[in-house]
Amino acid sequence: MGRLMNVRWIVAALGVLVLAFVCVQLGRWQFHRLDERKARNEVTRTNLAAAPAPIDQILGPPGVVGDQHAWRTAVVTGRYDAAKQIVLKYRNIDDRPGFEIVTPLVLADGKAVLVDRGFLPRQSSELMPLKIPAVPTGEVTVTGRLQRSERGGHTNGGVPNGGTARLINGPDFAKVLGLNLYDGYLMVTKQEPPNDPAFNGFPGPEIDDGPHFFYGLQWWFFALLAVGGLVYFSRQEVRGAKKPAPEQPEVVERPEARAGAKD
Repeated sequence: MGRLMNVRWIVAALGVLVLAFVCVQLGRWQFHRLDERKARNEVTRTNLAAAPAPIDQILGPPGVVGDQHAWRTAVVTGRYDAAKQIVLKYRNIDDRPGFEIVTPLVLADGKAVLVDRGFLPRQSSELMPLKIPAVPTGEVTVTGRLQRSERGGHTNGGVPNGGTARLINGPDFAKVLGLNLYDGYLMVTKQEPPNDPAFNGFPGPEIDDGPHFFYGLQWWFFALLAVGGLVYFSRQEVRGAKKPAPEQPEVVERPEARAGAKD
């Protein structure tokens, strides 16, 4: 029985050590994410402070908006293709549901960029906007913030279907719209002629460290708690093993008891 208990204790101790190791690794992962976020925040601050520039100068021939371009201000001039406008459903800004209207802007060189023209709050329970502001005709100059193509867990969420989509994805839109699109999109901040006042603007980026530091500390605390518990119960086990067994009281047989037994 003692051997069986010893084996169980060893298995339990190994389990606790594995759990502590996993907690340490999860803590390290959170601190790694913190470093990544700080680096991304620095890029965002730099891009926000940069002067507006033509989109081709920012992205170059590849035409792909990467992490290094996020929130950089680009300027484009072209004509909106209203026939290929897409309504983004299930969008949310400041905890308010609504829609975003994305319209391709065709540039002079034939290339096009997706322009997120603005946010339309949902008025009731409608599945589509009650009214979409008209697309400006003629030449338009748009100044806006570059954003990467969106990718998420929705199956084909970036592929327009029936004039709607859930994500803004340049390559997926290009498959349906038949345009030579930049990989990414532009959130409008200024437009000439001016954007329709019915559109709500977009909030700026969140530039903070997030919860990663405290999550990392939390995982390391769990690891320390697991190891501390193992040490405590190990010492209790050792003390229990060293504790002498209680002495049995000596039974003294009375003489009369013996005499009675003879009779």
